[in-house]
Amino acid sequence: MNYISKRNRVALIYVVVLTIGIAYIPRVIGLYNSEKSEIKVSDAQISELNKRISNYNKNKKNFRKSIFEKKSKFKTPIVRFNPNNYSQSDWIYLGLSEKQAKVVLKFTARGIYSNDELQQVFVIPDELFELIKDSTFYSEKPVFEKKFDSPKNEPTKKILSVEINTASAEELTKVNGIGPAFAKWIIDYRTKLGGFNSKEQLMEVWKIDVEKYALIESFLKVDPTLVKPIKLNSVTVEVLKSHPYLNWNKANSIIKIRDKKGGYKSILEIKESVLIDEECFENIKPYLSL
Repeated sequence: MNYISKRNRVALIYVVVLTIGIAYIPRVIGLYNSEKSEIKVSDAQISELNKRISNYNKNKKNFRKSIFEKKSKFKTPIVRFNPNNYSQSDWIYLGLSEKQAKVVLKFTARGIYSNDELQQVFVIPDELFELIKDSTFYSEKPVFEKKFDSPKNEPTKKILSVEINTASAEELTKVNGIGPAFAKWIIDYRTKLGGFNSKEQLMEVWKIDVEKYALIESFLKVDPTLVKPIKLNSVTVEVLKSHPYLNWNKANSIIKIRDKKGGYKSILEIKESVLIDEECFENIKPYLSL
């Protein structure tokens, strides 16, 4: 075995270390430059990256919105049709709910002979009406000339157009479908409201659902000018809270804002209360004055 001196061993170690260094230094330098380059690219493109992320989120939101709107849209009829011949399933296919379809059938059972009459069916949304109005056709309205004699000693019950803001209980009961109990409930709710602003408010009366409303609404009329307004700048919280569209918390918040302002200059200002959302505001607005 050949003997290697200490000096030669040291020289050999230096050679090995140098060789390894020569082999790995370029890799280390390359890695450093790569990291440095990545940092420079990231700093330079961060604004663009944020913009892309914002656009992505916006597009995703619009996509979801379009999907939602697509699902919520009503359908166009496949062929022209006579609304009087449509079944419940046909109306549901167009986009009405089962309950809405039943109400439409109550109207068509009596006969509909024009788009004007169809548009008066309150459960048919304007969006659906616009889709179907050009696809409808109607039969000619029949004319009945036969007169019926009333039985002796039995007065004829006339169907009148009753003004629900002024009608007495007796006058309301002249409408088919309104008995003494319903007449009382209508008048009680009218008193709490301060008068009806629209006929649809009758569906807020105890036991009057859409089917009952469909039966009686064509014989009723409403004059919104007969509504008794609440003076917003002088009303007490006790009076305000008794209105069907408000409660104590909402009424109290309206009064507190009024006191802080020194009085309201516009009815819109009650929306400054976090308790008065858009639906509540639209409901109560016809009943307020300054």
